[in-house]
Amino acid sequence: MSLCFGMEFINGDKMFTKELWNSIIKIYEGIINHPFIKGLVDGTLEEEKFKFYVIQDALYLKEYAKALSLTASKAPKEEWTATFNNHAKLTFEFEKSLHRSFFKDWKLSEEDVNSTPMSPTNLAYTTYLIAIAYSRPFHELLGAILPCYWIYWEVGKELEKKGSKKELYQRWINTYSSKEFESICMEVINITNEVAKDLSEKQKEEMKKHFIITSKYEYMFWDSAYRLEKWPI
Repeated sequence: MSLCFGMEFINGDKMFTKELWNSIIKIYEGIINHPFIKGLVDGTLEEEKFKFYVIQDALYLKEYAKALSLTASKAPKEEWTATFNNHAKLTFEFEKSLHRSFFKDWKLSEEDVNSTPMSPTNLAYTTYLIAIAYSRPFHELLGAILPCYWIYWEVGKELEKKGSKKELYQRWINTYSSKEFESICMEVINITNEVAKDLSEKQKEEMKKHFIITSKYEYMFWDSAYRLEKWPI
């Protein structure tokens, strides 16, 4: 199990992203050992749970793309504005490719997906992201959006080593372990390290706080799909 970074940039102990990752190692352990993730590899995950996850993920990404656009609007450098605007666009393109390939298999229309209510965890997670996007400065927003990139990349790399017995799940693994996704993640990781150079310790702690919270939401997102989460009342 890989609990550390997979790229050369980690070799620098002073990189702030190393400190961020170290703060969520136990959360990542929980994710990689969750029965949902393990079920993707051995093929035992019930397809109904994967379907629940994919639909909720499609709904999530619509809100995440908005958060990325807001990140772009707060970026202090033009090239970072361009980066996050491009990522927002790529998020929609991603939804059209990977998700819609699943929806085609399940004979689900776009209306079917969009009319599905958000799960409680999904609503809480996206509401938190959008609130931070509107109310907090750029560096804090970076901390909040980074886990969605980074944890998926780490999970994708870990699952790629084992592969899946089910083509449906292997398709998912291939996306998040791809060089294309790696490149996207590295752009945000590099921006985070550059931004951190000019931050005070207090500002870094605020950034880390959001990073930890949204990492917990990442765990909760998979867990909610495994439980087929519904509102209790």
